[in-house]
Amino acid sequence: MQNKTGLGDEDLRRELALHTDKYQINMMYAHWVNGTHKRKAVFEAYFRKLPFGNGFAVFAGLERITQYISDLRFTEEDVRYLSEQEENYAPAFLEELLQFHFKGNIHAMKEGAIVFPDEPLVRVEGTIMEAQLVETAILNFMNYQTLIATKASRIKQVAPNDILLEFGTRRAQEADAAVWGARAAYIGGFHATSNMLAGRMFGIPTKGTHAHSWVQSFSSEQEAFDAYAKVMPDGVTLLVDTFDTLRSGVPHAINTAKKLEAQGKRMNGIRLDSGDLAYLSQQARKMLDEAGLDYVKIVASNDLDENTIMDLKLQGAAIDTWGVGTQLITAADQPSLGGVYKLVEIESASGEMIPTIKISSNPEKVSTPGKKEVFRIVGTNGKAMADYINFPDEAAPRNGARIKLFNPLHPYLRKNVDKYEALPMLEPIFVNGFQVYSLPPLEEIRRYHEQQLDLFWPEYLRKLNPEVYRVNLSEQVWNRKQQLIAEHMQLDQLDNE
Repeated sequence: MQNKTGLGDEDLRRELALHTDKYQINMMYAHWVNGTHKRKAVFEAYFRKLPFGNGFAVFAGLERITQYISDLRFTEEDVRYLSEQEENYAPAFLEELLQFHFKGNIHAMKEGAIVFPDEPLVRVEGTIMEAQLVETAILNFMNYQTLIATKASRIKQVAPNDILLEFGTRRAQEADAAVWGARAAYIGGFHATSNMLAGRMFGIPTKGTHAHSWVQSFSSEQEAFDAYAKVMPDGVTLLVDTFDTLRSGVPHAINTAKKLEAQGKRMNGIRLDSGDLAYLSQQARKMLDEAGLDYVKIVASNDLDENTIMDLKLQGAAIDTWGVGTQLITAADQPSLGGVYKLVEIESASGEMIPTIKISSNPEKVSTPGKKEVFRIVGTNGKAMADYINFPDEAAPRNGARIKLFNPLHPYLRKNVDKYEALPMLEPIFVNGFQVYSLPPLEEIRRYHEQQLDLFWPEYLRKLNPEVYRVNLSEQVWNRKQQLIAEHMQLDQLDNE
């Protein structure tokens, strides 16, 4: 049975309450013992630094986060396991876990959104107990899928008019990474995946050729090609580098293509998986064209990423389709996004919500206090000029009033803007524990990502040395942050006297 997300019920039936770090359970227990577990709290998830030296990131993972929150329950088996832990959790605490379900609020960016450092991607409001529990899973899903979607979009930037195939399953870090990574790659601009489960679960188009073992299992390469084409005459792509690409593989593929033509069929393509891809593709293209097979496409694989694809294009490679595997699905040049989840408000004894800050000797790790909204400020030319972070009770930029944009690191770099469109970036996903957001079809997410890219000048999207897009704080947010830093510095000074 399929539900509205495209997933079968059996795909969703996974108990993930214990998909968390032990210290989350310990903190929940300590709050419970202290009687503070029902204090209201606000946490925000964000990352501090863009991956791959890129100018932007692509938010992904919301669908899995939403499913996780909706299904979040502790089972009898979970509680039995917790009862065996060395902490000796009180039976009454464990009994309360059996009644647990998320009752708070979650706001998040839409999947496919272009996002930047230090802006909230997911905001969680609830009791300290429930908001603490969901941290690990939210970061796990957000960090991985955002990383892969960003890598995919980065590859798309260097091959905007080519077909991109995700071929990473066998090199992914286990099954979940392969399946959800394929989905993230599709959001980022890839056209198909080799993973059949991802295809079934999410409706992603699937593509595949054949392995070298197919050719090796026959007495000759020609026999192997002809047999394969006979079985699938309407969409065959032949792997031509098992023995000798130009002396054997391509000539035999041409023979097979001619036999298909005699049947009124057309061969789809040939695939190169080793050697000098620029030279081999150029020579193969020449051989195919001379044989009257200009319609036959050339697919390339072999440890490709955006750097090798860009280099091959500069060398004039005659490649139409790129099969990208290991480098994409593992994000090999940066295998972690490094997103964090920080407490920004906590309920006081009087019931007032108090902004909190994390102070660090590393300036980039100092958090920004208070529950916040994010707006994308778009100029009259239809292009994004900055993102703007403010408190929910601030009128601007909702009402179009003049706003001051300034660089948080260099506040003297500023300008006033009064003609703009302010696009709210955080969507309500859960309100009082109820899901209020309808998960969009994957094709809609993919189109949204393309629309997001259109908001930005090419300077922000380029692969090498992109222009830095500014994320601005409102004056109220900036002043509150400086105030709390000063207060903590004063306390530290008093403690040292």
